[in-house]
Amino acid sequence: MNATSGPNPAGALLLCRADPTAVRPPARLLREQLLLAPAGEGWSVLVPEGTPWLHGGEPVEQVVTGWATALAVSAATWPVVALWWDRDRAGLTLAAGFRRTVGYTWLADGTPVGEDEAMRTFAARLDLDPVLDVQDLEPLTGPDPDADAHTRLLGVVAVLRRTGLALPTGLLPGESADRLRSVALAQGAEQLEQHDEGVFPAARTKLMAWGGDAVRAELDVVESSPLGPYLRGGPKARVLSGAQLAAGVPLLLWGIGRRSGGWTAAGALLVAHGAFGLFYDRPREA
Repeated sequence: MNATSGPNPAGALLLCRADPTAVRPPARLLREQLLLAPAGEGWSVLVPEGTPWLHGGEPVEQVVTGWATALAVSAATWPVVALWWDRDRAGLTLAAGFRRTVGYTWLADGTPVGEDEAMRTFAARLDLDPVLDVQDLEPLTGPDPDADAHTRLLGVVAVLRRTGLALPTGLLPGESADRLRSVALAQGAEQLEQHDEGVFPAARTKLMAWGGDAVRAELDVVESSPLGPYLRGGPKARVLSGAQLAAGVPLLLWGIGRRSGGWTAAGALLVAHGAFGLFYDRPREA
């Protein structure tokens, strides 16, 4: 892979099947240094700084799987494809709503170490063509002495282009996190604002400050997102918020116990969204 030549070869891209306006609110709550850019019709790309795996010692796969899970569950209406790589391996992770994540991995030399069924599930959940697209994905799961892990990821991107994905020029899997961020910034990517309080403290503050301008501004953002119809009261809103809390609390505790920044952020984001949704009607009555 190209990334093996640098001192910090690990990197990742988060491909979100939604426009930047829908991706921006949940991505900000991850409290990570992320760049956001449009990536074709109905797609956006998030480029992370990479601090958790460059300086925190966490595997890049574990970190981005946590982020992808949090984004997909929070959004509920669009999936996230995380492409990741390091010196030894590369792979993809698909997160879609509350479904179990699907992943596939290759060794650096391109040797497949995933299950063929996982790639077929990947295609089905993204509504890819069951004949043409699956035919092009299947060779990625077989031996090929001329295809390293970088080439395998490019093959996945090529198939996703048929769904409208168009990554910004020069933004391709296999490069280091620093290189990706430099390319993204040169292409005009947006640097997402971060919240100093952190995900869970910020949510707790908002939940207690009913009727404040900050809460009302947050409600406007949520209502304008694809998740808005589910958060306007009623059984659907309560079911969704309860499910987010049920999934987020154990995930948050598990991430803290393992000192995993990616999974801790994922759990905190789900807890924040679930709690905010359950109490959503109160500020509207103020």
